[in-house]
Parts: sequence; structure tokens; C-alpha cells
Amino acid sequence: MKNVRALAAKTVQDVAYKGRSLSTLLPPALERCKPRDRGLLQELCYGTLRYHFRLKPLLQQQMSKPLKAKDGDIESLLLVGLYQLLYLRTPGHAAVSETVSAVQELKKGWARGLVNGVLRNCQRNLDKLQTAVDAQYSSQYAHPEWLIERLQQAWPEQWQAILTANNQHPPMTLRINSQHLTPEAYQQPLLKQQINATPHPHSPTALTLEKPQDVSQLPGFADGWLSVQDSAAQLAAPLLDAQKGDRVLDACAAPGGKSGHILEQQPQLKTLVAIDCDATRLIRIEENLQRLKLNATLHCADASEPSSWWNGEQFERILLDAPCSATGVIRRHPDIKLLRKESDIDELVALQQRILEALWPLLKVGGRLLYATCSVLPDENSDQLNRFLANHPEAKEQTITAEWGQPCNVGRQILPGETGMDGFYYACLEKLA
Repeated sequence: MKNVRALAAKTVQDVAYKGRSLSTLLPPALERCKPRDRGLLQELCYGTLRYHFRLKPLLQQQMSKPLKAKDGDIESLLLVGLYQLLYLRTPGHAAVSETVSAVQELKKGWARGLVNGVLRNCQRNLDKLQTAVDAQYSSQYAHPEWLIERLQQAWPEQWQAILTANNQHPPMTLRINSQHLTPEAYQQPLLKQQINATPHPHSPTALTLEKPQDVSQLPGFADGWLSVQDSAAQLAAPLLDAQKGDRVLDACAAPGGKSGHILEQQPQLKTLVAIDCDATRLIRIEENLQRLKLNATLHCADASEPSSWWNGEQFERILLDAPCSATGVIRRHPDIKLLRKESDIDELVALQQRILEALWPLLKVGGRLLYATCSVLPDENSDQLNRFLANHPEAKEQTITAEWGQPCNVGRQILPGETGMDGFYYACLEKLA
């Protein structure tokens, strides 16, 4: 497919109508377009999905009747066109003409007049149209209503800031491998390539780049000097605090960033066992560890059923990076707004509880379990841990004292955008005799 807007429309359609994830769809789509168009394709896909809940009401205002389901590609193309008019610096006439020309590649020649008319009408009446749709919070903040209501309830003073942060472009942050060099030392080779980066106040291994870069072209990447990892995710290894000779379990470990960081911080572990239920994602852990020249025992396994993979020897440290709604990383994965449903939350809470109960017996007395999610919903975080502590008198919270995040009744919550970080929740539990 030569037309980048047609390719963007098909990708958006697959997310919005077929429930597929952008991270799965985008790599093959990028391969199908010319190298010079790849940046634009990525921007159109991410941006249209980021503002989908604002763009769709804008479109509906201008349509006398909705398009048929079989024309989801034309609806998606119209949304791509509206995104350009509202959010990109592309000249309006160019955005309209290029989007209209994409109709031919979608083999829907009848829609040329429709696409042209809708986009030109939007150009002429943009302010009026936006004022009308922005009367609703869901279109004003470009989020589904159910999520806005949950955030208002959970974070009555911060919900608007969370929604605003979710619509921002995320920074690119590196984790510098402390086995090779310090972040300060790594700034020097970056500066030689005219790449500016700043240390992060809460993560001693983090450098945030002024502008995103092709990671494969960064100095020392192939030699394992660095990895790409948000600074909030880089807090996990220090909180786990694995010691020399420890057996460590990283449950739900893919894509392996936290496993790598744990091994970088403590190279003298007895062993690190990393498990994930997805065989394809497990390959990514292996590839990442190989590049870092690190070793772990990998199992494709269900964390909620240890009998299928556990050898009976307990662990001094367990990291449970629990499956969650990912509502703290929407700025990185805007398709979450379309893919996640309110009914998913109760199912995820039940799954988290099953895994937590299954892994707790695997922890030695005196050991530490670090519970983590990239969610901002208390149901998956502090409420989950409150219930667990109430049912397990032998479990004691180790209070996290830190300058980052917000203290909860159990654990600590980082909200999206706080000191540039993704939304993350952490809680430390110690096992008593």
C-alpha cells in the first residue's frame, strides 16, 4: 500500500473495529510504506487513536447518517483526515487532497466526494464544531466516559491532570547499565552525537532524551550499555533490593526490562527465574537478556499455577508485575482507550488476586514481594493489597518512603506525567514467621 494515509486508516480500523493492538499492527505496517513516510504513518496512527474519542463526535456532527460497518476503513480515513486538520502542521489543503486521494487505494471511489466534503466543512467550521463536541468531558479530554468517571472517583483533585498527561507525547528514557558505566559517563558519547539527555531525580540509572532517537543507533546499544525503560519502571529493581545469593522470581516478566535491571543491579544472584504465559513475549525476554549479556531461567508458564513450573525451592525476592488495565501508560499506548472496557477491570482484579495468592507460598519467611502495576485504578492497586493483607496476618507492608508518587493506605502511586514518569503503583510486602 503506497498511500500512507490509506495505510494509517487500515491500521486504525483494525484497532477500532477488530480489537487488535497497535503494537502488533504497526511494525508490519511500517515495513509496507516508504522509509521517508514511516514517521508520518506512526504519527497518524498514534495521534488518531489518541484523540479518537474527540475526532469521532466531530465526524458524527457532519454525517446525516452513520457509515455502514463494511465501510469502517472510510470512517477511519475521515478520522485520520480530521486529526491532520486539528493537530498537525500539515497545510489544510494538502491534508484534504492527500486524504481524498487515499480513497482510491482503499478501492472506495464512491467516497471521494464524502471525504472531500466532510474535511472541507470541518476546515470552514472548525471552531464551531469543536465548541459543540467539547461540551462533553469524553470528547473534551478524548477518553471513554467510564474511565473518566473512575478517575474522578479515585482522584477527585487530579483526574483532569491525569487525562491531560495521557494525551501528551511520552519522553524516551534510557536505563544505563551500571555494570558498564554511569548515566553521567554515558552523557559524553551522547553529546558527541549531539544528543542531549538529563538525569532523572528519582532513578539513579535513568537518562531522559531531549528528543526520541533510533535506539539501535545509540552508542553501545548492541553491547548492552543501555535499554529503553521509563523511569517509573526503573524503580522496581531498587525497591526489590535483591541481595547476593538470592533466588529471585520475576513473574509476568515480558518484555524483560525489569529482569535485566535486577541482574544489572545484583550480578551475584543465585538465580533469577522469569516467567510469562506468552511464548512470543518470552522470546523478547531472551533477546533482551542476550544483548545485555545476562542469564536467567525462563519458563513459558502461568504465574497463577506454580505447580506446573515451580521446583519447590522458595525465593528470597518475588517481583509480581501484575497483569493490569495499563491505565497508567495510555500516553505510550493510546489504543488502550479503545481496547480496554470497564468490564475488564473486575476480571483483571480477580486474576491479580489469583496470582498473588498463588505466589505468596513461594516466598521465604523474611523475604520480600514487590507488587507492581502500570495502572492508576485503586481496585487493582491499594484496594487489592488491603484485601490481601486482611487475609494474611503473616504479610506485613514495608512502607515505601520516597519523594516520588503519592502515598496510599497501602503502597505508593505515581500518576502519569509526575516528573515525566508513567503511571505506576508499587507496594512492598514482607513475609513474617
